[in-house]
Amino acid sequence: MELELTGKTALVTGGSRGIGRAIAVRLGECGARVAINYVRNTSAAEETAARIREAGGEALVLRANVGKPEQIEQMFSSLREAWGPRLDILVSNAASGVIKPALELTWHHWDWTMGINAATLLPLAQRAREMMQEGGHIVAVSSLGALRAIPMYAAVGASKAALEALVRHLAVELAPGGIKVNAVSAGLVETDALKHFKNRDDILGNSKIKTPAGRLTEPRDVANIVLFLVSPLADMVIGQTVTVDGGYSVLA
Repeated sequence: MELELTGKTALVTGGSRGIGRAIAVRLGECGARVAINYVRNTSAAEETAARIREAGGEALVLRANVGKPEQIEQMFSSLREAWGPRLDILVSNAASGVIKPALELTWHHWDWTMGINAATLLPLAQRAREMMQEGGHIVAVSSLGALRAIPMYAAVGASKAALEALVRHLAVELAPGGIKVNAVSAGLVETDALKHFKNRDDILGNSKIKTPAGRLTEPRDVANIVLFLVSPLADMVIGQTVTVDGGYSVLA
């Protein structure tokens, strides 16, 4: 079953690699023209754009640090100049953070992680709303750390919990204008982010054993849920966090 997004315009932040790339490509495969935001790796962003074009879609690469409001403004200006004043889909996926025990975190660690993972959604949603005069969809990418205590994950987990709370508040404010705001919470996904964990191999092995589905969540699994949330099938899904983890979080 394929969902049709032809004629829709999407912006995916952090869309050059990992989950963001999978989401961007999936939306492009279904007909959306996709703007790919990135901050450092130009070649990775261009590779994502190439995959979308190979699938018959239209892609635009936009470099901006979404942790800086002035660069968010410039990104939206560039998007308008390229494709006009309409935006249908915003996926807030760009993330970063400090992987340390809570008692080793500095104020700078905390401020940076909360800023890029949670606070960024607010100016993104504000700018997106201006371009969603006929309604649209905003999806934020969260993680299980929003609800579970994970070693070394205090700052990131807290930022994701704040992100999910903001999603609920934005959902209530924007729903009357036809804008649906939701989040997708991904289980453990093998991406570059795991390189920051010294016990990476143990984490992957244990998670696979504990996942009822028998395999780890893949980027495309997350992308499929995003695709569902921005489709007409999810018109009455508002302010929710949808978990995709193969059943991992169901177990104690």
